[in-house]
Amino acid sequence: MPQTKTAPRVEVTENGPYHVCGSLPLTTTTIGANAPGDSVEWIAGDRLTQDDEYWLCRCGHSKTKPFCDGTHQQVGFDGTETASRAPYLEQAKRLQGPGYTLTDVNALCATARFCDPNGTVWKQIGQADQSAQRENLIRQSCACPSGRLVVWDDATGKPIEPTHEPSLAAIDDPAEDCLGPLWLRGGVQLTAADGHDYEVRNRMTLCRCGASNNKPFCDGMHLKIRFNQES
Repeated sequence: MPQTKTAPRVEVTENGPYHVCGSLPLTTTTIGANAPGDSVEWIAGDRLTQDDEYWLCRCGHSKTKPFCDGTHQQVGFDGTETASRAPYLEQAKRLQGPGYTLTDVNALCATARFCDPNGTVWKQIGQADQSAQRENLIRQSCACPSGRLVVWDDATGKPIEPTHEPSLAAIDDPAEDCLGPLWLRGGVQLTAADGHDYEVRNRMTLCRCGASNNKPFCDGMHLKIRFNQES
């Protein structure tokens, strides 16, 4: 009999790495910035693996980043998960604009800075009846890797989401001279170390520097500690 294919999922291990299973493709991706330093595009990088299962560093000290090399055991990594388990919409702040609503969960911010150009999305939502501002609002919010920001079409009541295949990407942030989080895309199940299934979302960013105060999610601490390959 043919074997049943394992659905892609990411499992947080207790004080250890992320266990990725289900042949989830892993690539690199880079935050592309313009001359003034604004985040304006995602630049796809190399395929790292699509093995049936693999383990990704969560403590930040592996010498084989983004993969785990067991260093978490040597450094006594405390990977206790502290993030809220409430659904996204229960945590979200709502900003109403003409015809559109912007939902925002600040705790999920990964500091990728796509929200900032063209006057920021928080101002654009109030001008969503203007085509240029509406296009900027949707494009910039959809580029937010963590899913902190979501634009909703009030006419349909549905979110406007980018299309992502189930995948993982290790983010590089050259404008800030550091490595960013792991970008989990396409509605992949994330499971806590105690077996709890987090809400499935299209866009999530997972801490890989070990310093987030919102584990397992990124909270931008990689910028403060200047997380890099030598960390």
